[in-house]
Amino acid sequence: MSHTIAEKILLAHTDKKDIKPGEFIEAKVDVALGNDITAPIAIEEFKKAGFKKVFDKNKIVLVPDHFAPAKDLKSANQCKVLSDFSKEQEITNYFEVGCMGIEHALLPEKGLVLPGDLVIGADSHTCTYGALGIYSTGVGSTDLARSFVDGKIWLKVPATIKFVFKGKLNKWVGGKDLILFTIGNIGVDGALYKVMEFSGPVIRSLGMDDRFSMSNMAIEAGGRAGIIEPDAITKKYVSQFNKRKPVFYSSDKDANYEKIYEWDITDLEPQ
Repeated sequence: MSHTIAEKILLAHTDKKDIKPGEFIEAKVDVALGNDITAPIAIEEFKKAGFKKVFDKNKIVLVPDHFAPAKDLKSANQCKVLSDFSKEQEITNYFEVGCMGIEHALLPEKGLVLPGDLVIGADSHTCTYGALGIYSTGVGSTDLARSFVDGKIWLKVPATIKFVFKGKLNKWVGGKDLILFTIGNIGVDGALYKVMEFSGPVIRSLGMDDRFSMSNMAIEAGGRAGIIEPDAITKKYVSQFNKRKPVFYSSDKDANYEKIYEWDITDLEPQ
């Protein structure tokens, strides 16, 4: 069977021989992320259900980045829930004020998410890590709570839309402009529950910052994930981390796409 990069990553995290868009699967996650808005709900549900121990203290990442530094008592208490739970469960990757920043910049920069991973986060912009060839997607707090228990998540396999960018980038035009142009063309629900796969010579010329900007905004078109196939630039970026071995997947030439858009962006101006 031929598969897109997204389908290959999902398949590798199940016990199945094959998967296709539209079917429900149960998959093992490599990283489960929560922040100070969403994780307190997950922690509450985890405890309410009677569970005492998380499945793996190394695979959960908790980042207080929305309310930290706290502006009032309510904000401080949201952050404290993460701190207390991390101490109690001995969570390896808890990032306190002073050693954290925006969660979606932090995880790649710490080498916590790597190509070939399946990453879930109780935050819609978890799709950011797709820039590294990762299937990463936002989930609800109760889905996160369930992953704390056994490291699994159930998902519906999404269809993939491919976006091919050709031509040459104008001065000052970057990844942010490309994704704004894309969403302007397909609409804010143009990729609803679909994977957006970004490809073509223009994408291969982009640095990692521009790629992260593009994948980050897949959710702004309703996408489940925004994936870029790993190449030499990706490999160079992840070579600085020795935490785990990355797996570099690529789409088959005859992979089945729901739709393919091809654009020459030579005349594109800053958006």
